Amino acid sequence: MYTLYIGNKNYSSWSMRPWVLLKQAGIAFTEVPVRFDSFDADSTFKKTLHDVTPTGKVPVLVDGDLAIWDTLAIAEYLAEQHPDKKLWPTERTARARARSICAEMHSGFAALRGNCPMNIEAQLADTGALIWRDKPAVRADVQRLVAMWSALLQTHGGPLLFGAFTIADAFFAPVCMRMRSYGLPVPEPIAAYIARVCALPGVQAWMDGALAEHDFREFEEPYRLRP
Repeated sequence: MYTLYIGNKNYSSWSMRPWVLLKQAGIAFTEVPVRFDSFDADSTFKKTLHDVTPTGKVPVLVDGDLAIWDTLAIAEYLAEQHPDKKLWPTERTARARARSICAEMHSGFAALRGNCPMNIEAQLADTGALIWRDKPAVRADVQRLVAMWSALLQTHGGPLLFGAFTIADAFFAPVCMRMRSYGLPVPEPIAAYIARVCALPGVQAWMDGALAEHDFREFEEPYRLRP
């Protein structure tokens, strides 16, 4: 059975991606939560991961003696190991497009990620309104997402980006969490897609876990002084 090392569910957007992918696809795994105490070299977080991954970061998927520590690499490995789950779209063109947008998520949208850190428990619509007003790069990131998702939903007919659930939906699930928490304005079809992602059993299970943590981490919460 796989072992997946993850950070706090309320904050760790990168951990969310492979966890939701495994859960939604029905692939058995054991999770190992590694609490965000700090990211200093002598922190419990870093010490716990020291012998697991050379990066000292989460997520990490362990399969026997093999450790995979990059989210996109984890997704590719799972797709290879479980072809029956059809984690990528089966059609060649759609599969290439799905890989492209996942790579774009992996390396892009820095303004949205930096200004709107994932926080599932918080309601930050007032903060989101200020960010939307003052951060044109965030608006540009959201406009790109709206254009991307709109085109895919139209092309593939929904309900998700490529029809059925794929790695692409898992990769953008944390973005949906950000849109929801910060109340960023999006057109109705995009809001409906976000709602469908939030309703996926795998996503709902992650959200339930995040809400149950009650583990306020000041360094992860630039907009709140207390929970």
